[in-house]
Amino acid sequence: MFRTIKEQIDTIFREDPAAKSVLEILLCYPGFHAILLHRLAHKLYCKRWMLLARLVSQFSRAVTGIEIHPGAKIGRRFFIDHGMGVVIGETAEIGDDVLIYQGVTLGGTGKEKGKRHPTLGNHVVVGTGAKVLGNIRIGNYVKIGAGSVVIHSVPDHSTVVGIPGKVVRVRGEAPEETLDHGRLPDPEGQAIEDLTRRVEQLEQQIQSLLAARVEQEKAS
Repeated sequence: MFRTIKEQIDTIFREDPAAKSVLEILLCYPGFHAILLHRLAHKLYCKRWMLLARLVSQFSRAVTGIEIHPGAKIGRRFFIDHGMGVVIGETAEIGDDVLIYQGVTLGGTGKEKGKRHPTLGNHVVVGTGAKVLGNIRIGNYVKIGAGSVVIHSVPDHSTVVGIPGKVVRVRGEAPEETLDHGRLPDPEGQAIEDLTRRVEQLEQQIQSLLAARVEQEKAS
């Protein structure tokens, strides 16, 4: 347990430049509290002490604003930045070194039975307010942009943005930088920009044809 707590504290220091001291993390980080309480709730869940597990998870939700079902499987060095409004469903699976921001939902898409929540690989970053829904797999080293809605599986080393989420970048190796919310690709914006540029080109061609037609009429 003490090793888990130390590892979690080290993760927060690595991911959050605002963290100033161990005492601050112990007292003031709801994501830290939610993860530790989930570890306890998950152990109770695995022992089939369902009601007690749910009571622990609901207590955690009340004091942190983060709702993690005790059945969710979460790997090492998981970090929830800020955390308010985060929801993680019962059959969700999260790999190691995953970072998610506030308002993220790892949820289902209906009343289906069995595995109905997403699986996240290692080194995944999920931006603010993103929704990852259904029994899908998010690969390793994937970045999901803020506000995106992802309903299909995503390959390794990808960046996903939009509603519904679209893969806008795939890299062949593990990227070192974290998710930069202000510099994400915008496929819709790029499509509009391309269309605008094409319209301008067509207008110039029409003007040239009209000018040539006028010159022909004057010459005749």
